[in-house]
Amino acid sequence: MIRSVAFGVGWRYAFSRRSSISFISSVALLGLALSVAVLVIVVSVINGFERELRTRLLGLLPHVTLQAREALVVDAADLDALRTIPGVAGVASFIQGAGLAAVSDRQSGVLIAGIDPDSYGSVSAVSTFTAGGVLEPGRFQVWLGSGVANVLRVEVGDSVTLVLPSALMTPAGIFPRQKRFSVSAIISSRSEIDSRAAYIHQEDAQRLFRLGDRVHGFQLRLDDLFDASEVAAAAVHVIGPERVFSRTWMRTHGTLYHAIGVQKTTMFVLLSFLVAVAAFNLVSTLVMVVDQRDGDIAILRTLGCDSGTIVWAFVLLGVCLGVAGIALGMLVGVACALSLPEFYGWISATFSLDLMNQYFVSYLPVRVIPQDLLGIAVTALVLCVAGTLYPAWRAALLRPSEVLAHE
Repeated sequence: MIRSVAFGVGWRYAFSRRSSISFISSVALLGLALSVAVLVIVVSVINGFERELRTRLLGLLPHVTLQAREALVVDAADLDALRTIPGVAGVASFIQGAGLAAVSDRQSGVLIAGIDPDSYGSVSAVSTFTAGGVLEPGRFQVWLGSGVANVLRVEVGDSVTLVLPSALMTPAGIFPRQKRFSVSAIISSRSEIDSRAAYIHQEDAQRLFRLGDRVHGFQLRLDDLFDASEVAAAAVHVIGPERVFSRTWMRTHGTLYHAIGVQKTTMFVLLSFLVAVAAFNLVSTLVMVVDQRDGDIAILRTLGCDSGTIVWAFVLLGVCLGVAGIALGMLVGVACALSLPEFYGWISATFSLDLMNQYFVSYLPVRVIPQDLLGIAVTALVLCVAGTLYPAWRAALLRPSEVLAHE
């Protein structure tokens, strides 16, 4: 009963209209809510980038590439040996080379990839972004990235010329090796691949690159991304280090992936200090409650309320204020985070901005993870509880005789 009365006194004067502390209490609560909301939004955006890197970009790119030192003939025994390596989910041969896509007076640099559509789906999800386009051998068809298609101003059914940097000797002189292809699909993955991709059938690539029945190597997809180094070493051993060398996704995009992880941890720590500052405002509020209502606390002590009860009451008051601020911040943060992609799209379309042109995706990704929300809530609550200890201890040290003597 006495504990309930003690808590009621603190709560009443923390939010009473007649109390000068009510405004400060409201500001402290809103400050905590704003800090939590900012932390939720920032962490959700970083989670979105991490998800897009894992599922979109690394879903399109093979995890391990075995580059042939010299073009080699596809051997079924080599493919079977690679599939038996633990951790390998898919294997496909490939041909790849830099080139130029041209239409009239418009050109765009591309990375020409010769693939077998029947097997390439086991190492890359690129076909899921082509809206049903097909690659048939001998018909010289090409899948172009949407960025390349925009530069060339072409659509499905139009023709483009793929030009290789190697020269072709003819009686009329030296000409670059080139071939006209028809666009059978536009790749729209909304990633950096769209700005340079040109996929053609492997048989057409063998003719364009004049490889005969040879290829440039093999590409692997793994069950676990982070086994890339071990699997790459095993794959090189299987095929032979004198024939191939390996290149993993960690070499091309590993730095970016680790940078996102480090940035998430760094931002969480830095913004936790913002939450700590907001929690300190609760300390100030509770200290003012103690100073202004010391007479009520003294009366409670004379009625038999011990120091532990006073401490418990002020800690509970701080926890209630903290929980209210954290809950409000969570609701606001999640709502703002989920609406950010549409808001960014509207801003970009309205003001013709391309703020994401330096990133591997062209939009603002957001991912709200419940575990992260729980971590933010627990961190903020711990800071709030820690902040209530000093005011509670100060209230417990009040001496009723000295306080009431001055009333």
